[in-house]
Amino acid sequence: MRLNKYLSDAGICSRREADRLIEAGRVEVDQVKAVPGMQVEETCVIRIDGKKIEPTEKKVLLAFHKPRGVECTADTKVKNNVISYVNYPVRVYYAGRLDKDSQGLLLLTNRGELANEMMKAGNFHEKEYEVTVDKPVTDRFISRMSRGVPILGTITRECRVWKTGERSFSIVLTQGLNRQIRRMCEYLGYRVVTLKRVRIMNIRLGDLPVGGLREIKGQELEILEKTLKEKPPVREVFRGGKPVKNPGKYRTPGKKKKS
Repeated sequence: MRLNKYLSDAGICSRREADRLIEAGRVEVDQVKAVPGMQVEETCVIRIDGKKIEPTEKKVLLAFHKPRGVECTADTKVKNNVISYVNYPVRVYYAGRLDKDSQGLLLLTNRGELANEMMKAGNFHEKEYEVTVDKPVTDRFISRMSRGVPILGTITRECRVWKTGERSFSIVLTQGLNRQIRRMCEYLGYRVVTLKRVRIMNIRLGDLPVGGLREIKGQELEILEKTLKEKPPVREVFRGGKPVKNPGKYRTPGKKKKS
């Protein structure tokens, strides 16, 4: 079994996050520093930052109302990291990020395969957000946002956007580029004031209080699992280049002024 899958199945983190930990030299297998793509057996002794990893038993999926200021990272040394904030008795990790300045629905789980399926952009899973901005929302703004905006070296997918107030709107995305909504607004000359995620697929934030947790189970979980098994209803249409690999150093270009 690949090491990243082992860590995912053990409820430590997603495969993607496991690869980051391995590349950072924080993972050891039988006292040897791990390398990407490494194969492991159940008898192997695996440690992260010197701590032995034990597979978890109970599989859970949680809805968490992330407050602003809490950071989505598996590194518990980072101040206000989500893992330490939640402090759940079973080791869980996040399925899809929500930036530090935003609040709202974040899913936490130790079910590796479920998390991986939810995070695949090619599956076109819906995520809904409520947004307020620094100036009046116009029909032109709504139209431009819905058609796609050039950010991060690509053009965002078409999406549903509707006005909810003079300076507020709702938006449903099927991709998750780095700080996507903020960058889209910035390109069009707007600044995001507040951003809250209220839905991921069929899972809704509802009246869950800020900082609150609830377990997803029963029919809600069954619908989610059924949807994840279905093939995406649409096929990706090429609209530009691939997103840049290092979004942290990327600056959204402003619109070119007519000469």
